[in-house]
Amino acid sequence: MKLIVGNKVLIKNAAVKGVVTLLKENKIYVLDEDGFELPYTADQLILVEVEQSKLSMYSDINNKMLRQKENMTSAVKKSVKKSKQEKYGVVMEVDLHIEKLVKSKSGMSNADILNKQLDTANHKVNFALKNRIPKIVFIHGVGEGVLKEELYRLFHRYSLRFEDASYQKYGLGATEVSF
Repeated sequence: MKLIVGNKVLIKNAAVKGVVTLLKENKIYVLDEDGFELPYTADQLILVEVEQSKLSMYSDINNKMLRQKENMTSAVKKSVKKSKQEKYGVVMEVDLHIEKLVKSKSGMSNADILNKQLDTANHKVNFALKNRIPKIVFIHGVGEGVLKEELYRLFHRYSLRFEDASYQKYGLGATEVSF
């Protein structure tokens, strides 16, 4: 199966469909219906030649002439404007400042705050792994570095690659995690 950018595909073993956005080495990047661009191998994908909804408009879905007509009209619609997400890839941002996580921090000790931040980070890592999100930027701030060190321990537990996030965009208080 030879795929090109713009092909509609289904992902095997998942109820997911999307559009091929990039072919790079042995990876095929697919933008799914939820807006995530994720890499796959060719054996994980099924090419959608004609949408079932288009075929079901006709009484005889096996009619070769109808299939050819559908293929010709879909070929004309190939010019698709790329969104920023397709252009730059998906990066999930998680702000771990306590003010962003709870309505009021009154009555919370420093340990309570740190636990809430770490629980949130752990939940987001699990979510990213489950949904095959390639990168997360955790915004933790500078402070005394306690949260940053605890995040690094969490990332080591999952054997994740991480580095300081873009200084120009986030300053010193953010870490980028790659899956």
